[in-house]
Amino acid sequence: MSDKIVQLTINNLSEQFTFDKIAKQASGAVMYQSKKAVLIAAVAIDPKPVHEEFLPLTVQYIEKSYAAAKIPGGFVKREAKPGDFEVLTSRLIDRSLRPLFPEGFNYSVVITVMVVSSDSEVDMQIAALHAASAALFVSDIPVTRSVAGVRIGRIDGKIVINPTLTQLDATTLDLFVAGSGNDLLMIEMRSQASEVIDDVEINIVDPMMPEVPMIVGHQVCNEVSESEFVELTALASRAIAEASESYTEAFVPYVREPLALVLEEQKIDSNLYNFIAVEFADRVKEAVMSMAKSERSTAFSEVKREIIAAWEGVGHEGDELLVKRVLSEYKKSVVRTMILDNRLRADGRGLDEVRPISIETNLLPSVHGSCLFTRGETQVLVTATLGETKDAQSYELITSKKSQYERFMVHYNFPGFCVGEAKPVSFPGRRELGHGTLAKKALEPSIDLANEGTIRLVAEVLESNGSSSMATVCGGSLALRSAEVGVVKLIAGVAMGLVSEEKRYAVLTDIMGLEDHDGDMDFKAAGTKEGITALQMDIKTGGIDLKVLEDVLQKASKARNHILEIMEQAEEKIEPSEALPSMEVFNIHPSKIVNIIGKAGATIKEIIERFEVSIDLDRDKGNVKVTGEDKEKVTAAKDHIQNLTDFPIKQQMVYELGRVYKGKIKKIVDFGMFVEMPDGFDALLHISKISKGHIGNLTERYSEGSEIDVVVMEQNGKKVGLATPDFLV
Repeated sequence: MSDKIVQLTINNLSEQFTFDKIAKQASGAVMYQSKKAVLIAAVAIDPKPVHEEFLPLTVQYIEKSYAAAKIPGGFVKREAKPGDFEVLTSRLIDRSLRPLFPEGFNYSVVITVMVVSSDSEVDMQIAALHAASAALFVSDIPVTRSVAGVRIGRIDGKIVINPTLTQLDATTLDLFVAGSGNDLLMIEMRSQASEVIDDVEINIVDPMMPEVPMIVGHQVCNEVSESEFVELTALASRAIAEASESYTEAFVPYVREPLALVLEEQKIDSNLYNFIAVEFADRVKEAVMSMAKSERSTAFSEVKREIIAAWEGVGHEGDELLVKRVLSEYKKSVVRTMILDNRLRADGRGLDEVRPISIETNLLPSVHGSCLFTRGETQVLVTATLGETKDAQSYELITSKKSQYERFMVHYNFPGFCVGEAKPVSFPGRRELGHGTLAKKALEPSIDLANEGTIRLVAEVLESNGSSSMATVCGGSLALRSAEVGVVKLIAGVAMGLVSEEKRYAVLTDIMGLEDHDGDMDFKAAGTKEGITALQMDIKTGGIDLKVLEDVLQKASKARNHILEIMEQAEEKIEPSEALPSMEVFNIHPSKIVNIIGKAGATIKEIIERFEVSIDLDRDKGNVKVTGEDKEKVTAAKDHIQNLTDFPIKQQMVYELGRVYKGKIKKIVDFGMFVEMPDGFDALLHISKISKGHIGNLTERYSEGSEIDVVVMEQNGKKVGLATPDFLV
């Protein structure tokens, strides 16, 4: 059989889909190519139904090392645990395709996407989504819609649709939207900080150095306003409609004969449903109210047992799975009716009301920064730990030959006890990684990383009933401030929900677990009072109208500002942690960085040894960060560095070999001592060149600050060899 190839160029993407060439035993498969990137997507279904409360869909995005002509690093030379990018891309595909499946579909489906050839300019998330969607569309699974993804960037103030990866590095906006036809199914957005140049200094003249301009600027968050977000989403929506319709038209000839699958919704027992509605309406409503205080309420288990007993009492079989399913449907109807008809929520709040918030900062004495953020029945403890640049997390991307470094990390943990479950703590899964990444996207634009080393935030969810990820954002922003990190603005986040029925809808502010489960949308927005820094939206109903989206955004902005006002009050009460290292951050001319480093790093090593500090340097911007446990030594190190760099380089005197000079002991170390020579330069007097007769600790004979006679044995540029006079005797 000849290859069946579809070639399309839409939204700045040139794509090729090849059907019926590979993986022919799968339910559906495609070989996808864009430039040099080649992906294989395959779909498989288990025709035996499972009894789950959710769609049993699994998506795996896998990057093969050979795709980039690499051999896996480490001891085991084969692909093992998926990287963060692979996990996040799998989640993105899952969230985009899940709404396509019909209600009541309860058959296990696995979608596998493998990258078998990479390209440094191809957006692998767009490519993987389109490959997976094509494989699903032509499969024998009853999914009849194609999905298209669009990424929008803003480069030099201009909007770019589907930028290349190089362009994406320069963007101040990263908006990813997936949809089908006119329906938007999934949105992810983040702003990216940039530096605004305030001034350029070129008036520093040093005869020993080339003239290098010094750029002085400040960081901006580049928040996106609600109105701009709606405009950008509308642009993405038009692009998605064009692309998804083109995909559908092009792929139809290759669709396989659909399987005859029985949908779960056809098995709902109307008699049992009516029995529950008549006999247990009050009990179910009580259970709903109890779920306002816990995501994992036991009240429904008790109601379920009562219904089974009563149902058997009137002569029916007490099928536990059937009762559980029907009860869940009735409970969902009760929750939605309360909201749409009575404008009433299970916990008694108004639709736009945020739950009570309490905040405590720096409650952990041995931690650099900490915040306990509680909102209703959701509580998160967030800690901030400061490190040096060398503490950054290294990782690799298949689209890059170089290792990448992550200097700002957000690690989110969700132990079972936070929802009352008796299960041990295990390794973080996709949910934990996704929530941590969302919080990172929200907070990163507010941090002036140019003046920081490495920062690690850890969020421990201690109690959860809705939007612990947004609580992580709020607590994380204050934990950063508590650790005295250079935060440009405070960031807050809030989760919004939606309940819709035909033309009626209700927007819910600060949703709890019950409303997330039984609602139609999970919408999380984080940002400042000026706009949004990160956003994530998932739709269960097949799409959202832009007018409804605008309403959600306005209500989210109101709630976010309310939370920020409470956070600002907590910020004023922050007391610095005793565990914080002393730190000095300052700026020098970039051309003077070499003064600090010295030949082969000799000068910076001497400063580190002498003052017992750590030093981080930014060669491009001239930023210097000095940290240490002793504040006086940190200040002295700063003064020393500024003395080295604030003036033209001193002309080092030429010493007379064999002559005795009077120096000053600046620092005693294990291997000798640093001696300040008459011209102000420091030289090392090694322990092997000190009096032959002296044995033992140097501090027993010498003290810092005292004078000492030294003989110059050699001089090679700045390197001066010293000895004591009695060593030569």
